[in-house]
Amino acid sequence: MKTRARRDGSDYLLSGTKMWITNSPFCDLCVIWAKVDDGGAESIRGFIVERGMKGFETPRIHGKMSLRSSETGEVVLDQCRVPAQNAFEAKPGLGAALRCLGQARFGIAWGAVGAAKSCLETAVNYTNERIQFGVPLSRKQLVQEKLVDCAQEIVKADLMAYHYSRLKEQNGSVTPEQVSLCKRNNVAISLEVARTCRNLLGANGILLEYPVIRHMLNLESVFTYEGTHEIHTLVLGKALTGQSAF
Repeated sequence: MKTRARRDGSDYLLSGTKMWITNSPFCDLCVIWAKVDDGGAESIRGFIVERGMKGFETPRIHGKMSLRSSETGEVVLDQCRVPAQNAFEAKPGLGAALRCLGQARFGIAWGAVGAAKSCLETAVNYTNERIQFGVPLSRKQLVQEKLVDCAQEIVKADLMAYHYSRLKEQNGSVTPEQVSLCKRNNVAISLEVARTCRNLLGANGILLEYPVIRHMLNLESVFTYEGTHEIHTLVLGKALTGQSAF
């Protein structure tokens, strides 16, 4: 957290940079989290920064090979003057931001399974239609094994997301560790399903005529964002053992 907000009369002056911000190149406003002056974690506040404020720039990030349907950019703050009324004084620290991230991770656990289902449906249709040596590819044992493995993992991931959704509905929330487990498992299996289905399509698997390569590349990013696979591993390891490895 290197972004700083320094009080200047009735305003704050924000300086710092943020990377990989979805929609930043054309947004009308950003919510920026920054430490106030030289304070610690307890000093963190959210600030509404509006388009047109001096010192606020949002350059695009070019050359993405994943998540290409959305614009992604930086947020560059150079002594950006923000009125004090734009600060979230009632929500100090990162609690509010992290609660939002928890909701996003839970949504990702569902969305990843949807991508996996699309890949499997494509692979089943393709292998039924693709004739090799006079028979459909889907008649081959090794092809059927791959399809079955994919279907099996999708069903398990679906059930996990559904289970935690019911708990969330009943209790009003799920724990961060439960969300970590769901996100970690479902994204990992969905990425493996996408890779397997890309393999089943052969050379056609890299064509945008089929959705598989698009899902696969997107899932490569999802594996990393909203908490990397490895960090969710450590979150769950701490929950299981009571020992922090980070």
